[in-house]
Amino acid sequence: MPRKLFDRELTDLMEQMTDLGNTVDGRIEKTLEALRTQDRELAEEVANSDRAIDEREHMIEKMCLNLLALQQPIAGDLRMIAGCLKILTDMERVADQCADICEIVASEGLNGNSMTLSHVVKMLEAARSMYRGSLDVLLSRDMDTASRICREDDEVDAMFSRIVLEVCGGIAERPQSVMLDVDIIFIAKYIERVADHATNIAEWVIYMVTGNHPDLNAKVM
Repeated sequence: MPRKLFDRELTDLMEQMTDLGNTVDGRIEKTLEALRTQDRELAEEVANSDRAIDEREHMIEKMCLNLLALQQPIAGDLRMIAGCLKILTDMERVADQCADICEIVASEGLNGNSMTLSHVVKMLEAARSMYRGSLDVLLSRDMDTASRICREDDEVDAMFSRIVLEVCGGIAERPQSVMLDVDIIFIAKYIERVADHATNIAEWVIYMVTGNHPDLNAKVM
């Protein structure tokens, strides 16, 4: 494959990655709205939209594998394609977390006036900010932004811990609502995973640029 054609294929790959990333961000936005409003119809829409994301993931994965097979890239090009394959998995799993959250909202009906639920919404807002930041890093290759995402992950983890404590206190006071309270913990855990996947994306971008794969969840760069 001539170099110019290969470069064009790499550009197409990044465009597809960006488009998929924005589509997943749209899922997060709808999940936020479903949580805020307890809109079961919207939640069901998100819960049932996972197949479309999976199909696009497989299409982009095939693009990556074709580039590896046809060009046998080395150095930075190889790291870019390998990183895209890893980032694809994280994007798809963020969509999975949204579907899992919305399945609960669609089927259970949470207490929309609950203070704990409002804290869960704020936690998802923070995780979405991290995810959008990771998409920016994918395009800009800005290592400072990657480090900022790490710090934000610590904040999301702290929010999760506070929500668990709130829920445990609520269960002690209102044992009859234990199942709804447990659902809140599940949702908060799914949101924590969204933040973790955002951090993973930033880590893989650093690998694309430097060849090193840091663990930003363990150490701020």
